[in-house]
Amino acid sequence: MLEPVGDHGTHDTVRRSYDTVAESYATDLRDELGGKPLDRALLSSLIEQTESGTPIADLGCGPGHTAAWLADHGATTVGIDLSAAMVAVGRKHYSAVEFREGDLLELPAADGEFGAAVALYSIIHLAPGELRSAFEQVHRVLRPSGLFLVSFHIGSEIRHFDTWWGHEVDVDFRFFEPDQIITDLVAAGFEMRMRMERPNYPHEVDTRRAYLLARRTDPASRQGLSRVRAAARSV
Repeated sequence: MLEPVGDHGTHDTVRRSYDTVAESYATDLRDELGGKPLDRALLSSLIEQTESGTPIADLGCGPGHTAAWLADHGATTVGIDLSAAMVAVGRKHYSAVEFREGDLLELPAADGEFGAAVALYSIIHLAPGELRSAFEQVHRVLRPSGLFLVSFHIGSEIRHFDTWWGHEVDVDFRFFEPDQIITDLVAAGFEMRMRMERPNYPHEVDTRRAYLLARRTDPASRQGLSRVRAAARSV
């Protein structure tokens, strides 16, 4: 459960839960991309569309296996995670990745630092009211026209875990409808480039999954588009 403090949650229970399972998580999911052909294809496409030499951020990177896959395929990668234990595990196993500890609502990165970003199943620990703020942070750290790939479980339920890999935890997993996420992405300054859904693979939890690819826009381009639309309506 997310604990609201001030303008946004501290996410302390999420942090502690992931700290607790970090080693088990890393061991169990280290090779998960090997069984996810669509994910690999989307990540490869993201690398191809990102300017060479510009870093790609893996937001909510966990122990860093996705960031490491990106690095193994030629990308400069930075992994950011809320959990200090996850970051420590990542640094131990993946020397090619730069790791940073930080919250999705306060990303430890400079304005326009990244050429692209991914958030694979990491927004699932945000409350609905936090999504736009998180996407505004992603918009801030991306370069103009930078791409953002986000995935999540489809629905409206919340699944709570008290135990995970045999450890005591206190963490909620939130499902979202794609239209809700798209609305918040557009409000944060993105335009949609791709929307895709798939069922779970046999080895995965039985949920339907969504993948959205969005492109960072800037205020000037959005104002220009608004003028074009207004002119078209007046014709």
